[in-house]
Amino acid sequence: MKLLVTGAAGFIGSAYARLAAAEHEITVLDKLTYAGRRENLDGVEHSFVHGSIADPGAVREAMEGCDAVVNFAAESHVDRSIAGQDPFVQTHVIGTGVLLDAVRELGVGRYLQVSTDEVYGSIDDGSFTESSPLDPSSPYSATKAAGDLLVSSHVHTHGLEAVICRGSNNYGPRQYPEKLIPLITLNALHGDPLPVYGDGRQVRNWLFVEDFARAIHLVLQKGEPGAAYNVGGPDECENIEVVRRVLELTGREESLIEHVADRLGHDRRYSLSSDRVRALGWEARVQFAEGLERTVSWYRDNEPWWGPIRSGEYREWYERQYGRPLGE
Repeated sequence: MKLLVTGAAGFIGSAYARLAAAEHEITVLDKLTYAGRRENLDGVEHSFVHGSIADPGAVREAMEGCDAVVNFAAESHVDRSIAGQDPFVQTHVIGTGVLLDAVRELGVGRYLQVSTDEVYGSIDDGSFTESSPLDPSSPYSATKAAGDLLVSSHVHTHGLEAVICRGSNNYGPRQYPEKLIPLITLNALHGDPLPVYGDGRQVRNWLFVEDFARAIHLVLQKGEPGAAYNVGGPDECENIEVVRRVLELTGREESLIEHVADRLGHDRRYSLSSDRVRALGWEARVQFAEGLERTVSWYRDNEPWWGPIRSGEYREWYERQYGRPLGE
């Protein structure tokens, strides 16, 4: 197949592109926002179109001749959506609509929407299934849910052959360090305080990025049109325990932990049932202990990747978000 992979210069998209390019011809459409980096695609054979999924011209240019579309393009950080929702609406809602229109007009055979467990909201016990109601809590998750509903509407109204893949908290190499694990890892390596929201006892279901990439590719090939597939990681862990494990791996003391005011509307626990995607033949291969060690080692060994980030826009965002400057 010839695939259009949107947002492939980002964290999860680039992991998927490395997997898919081994079998298929890849065209990448990416806006290259603060979290999109061309170097994430080093070593991946692809053609590249610089543009937004909300731009019909760029979308048609990139999609022409493609057999399938996998949409990773997203504004992905909840904190930034709380500070300003407009980019999230533009990408997740307007952009998804532009992609869906182009898929129909160009006769593309298959569309996959990459989504998130956060569209379901928080759950105290048990796990969400694909039939659980959508109950998003933040502008990020609300706009992702809106994109999912647009996809479903095009399936029912236009007969589009589309599927949705909802992942739990991804982690791994090349993740922009506004997210918990890379933020804590880089701060620990530098001896900076480690900001932890509230009591730190929020529970997340951790999924190594390569496992999610494999699930997405399987759903693209074998998923039932119109269906959604949850992809959860093999391990649940409280955020504070993740922080402690990173401190152990970096040889730092727990005195670096600094509890800060909790995120507005912070979901307490996420959990996904992955029975439907397992029925297609998928299983997570990387347990959290192994994946976290691999991730911390990657950041320790790849300062050329993260060094420019910590000296640019990220520093300004970090100071606004946590009320203190980032260490040198």
